[in-house]
Amino acid sequence: MPSGRSAGSAPAIHFNSSPRPTLGVEWEIALVDNGSLDLVNSAAEVMDGITELVGSETPRVTKELLRNTVELVTGVCENVGEAMDDLGESLDLVRRAAHPLGIELVSAGTHPFAEWSTQVLTRSPSYDELIARTQWWGRQMLIWGVHVHVGVSSQDKVFPILNSLLLQYPHLLALSASSPIWAGNDTGYASNRALMFQQLPTAGLPFQFEDWAQFEGFVRDQMKTGVIEQLGGLHWDIRPAPRWGTIEVRVCDGASTKRELAALVALTHCLIVDLDERLEAGEQLPSMPPWHVQENKWRAARYGLDAEIILDANSNERLVTDDLNDLLERLTPTAVRLGCADELASVADIPRRGASYQRQRRVAAESDGDLRAVVESLVTDLKQS
Repeated sequence: MPSGRSAGSAPAIHFNSSPRPTLGVEWEIALVDNGSLDLVNSAAEVMDGITELVGSETPRVTKELLRNTVELVTGVCENVGEAMDDLGESLDLVRRAAHPLGIELVSAGTHPFAEWSTQVLTRSPSYDELIARTQWWGRQMLIWGVHVHVGVSSQDKVFPILNSLLLQYPHLLALSASSPIWAGNDTGYASNRALMFQQLPTAGLPFQFEDWAQFEGFVRDQMKTGVIEQLGGLHWDIRPAPRWGTIEVRVCDGASTKRELAALVALTHCLIVDLDERLEAGEQLPSMPPWHVQENKWRAARYGLDAEIILDANSNERLVTDDLNDLLERLTPTAVRLGCADELASVADIPRRGASYQRQRRVAAESDGDLRAVVESLVTDLKQS
């Protein structure tokens, strides 16, 4: 059990404000054997290969909790195009290092048939503490996602924006859903990852704090009671990142193609900048009761693009794809200003082509349930995008 901490007030949490709505992206990539197409615990060898290629370690590619994963991390970017160029260079570097090892790359929320019990953990103090505390549930986290940081100019804006952004949670999850199959079984969910991840004690939906001071009080309580040792221990789906002066959106499953990733990053960037501008103009941003937010998360995880979502505090409902069309139209002027109009427009291609969870199910059906064929399709998706 967590032990109590000494009495006294924790220091205020400094938010390192961003003067511009800059962008940062973290993209988790799974490593699979090119023969069996099962996961391989070879991140260390891939990282060594990268070091040989560039002559030193690169901060753009990092290790993750499991040794079957590498994470691509951008620098501070001004727009989606810059972020995608950054990620594209890192992906090419990882591929060059992985190829001689007989390793292919995949991006999805889960691997269709891999077993969590055979995966090897990356040793670090923070990861060791996570597993020591969470045990079986922590070991089960065989999942991959995308994290998008958007710069915000003041800590006083963070929770008004974050609370309002929760209205678009189901749109982001439904569009990115790519984890329908777990340990060889179709779960019936578009995003099994979303519900797996929230089993960790500090993961899931964020609390809707009224202001920054209330958040500071919460963090003080969490640290005093030993729930977390540092802010990074809060694994919320959307969270403040005070060190970087950003709101970090961690809703999305792993993006199976670079084109889909660009679309999701553009949508996230535009949503936060739009809310920021409306707040600056004096608007009271809309929010929803937490019970509606929780239900929307479940509906998007279960039904994906077929989800009928709750739109507002008045309990009005609408098919998520119908609402998405209006949302994209409203955000287009923001996208033009941010230089990502093409990427935002490509969001609409996801329902037309089929989201990753739908494509994976289609391949499974056409191959008489052969899940290796599903992984092959994910490898191809990432190569050709």
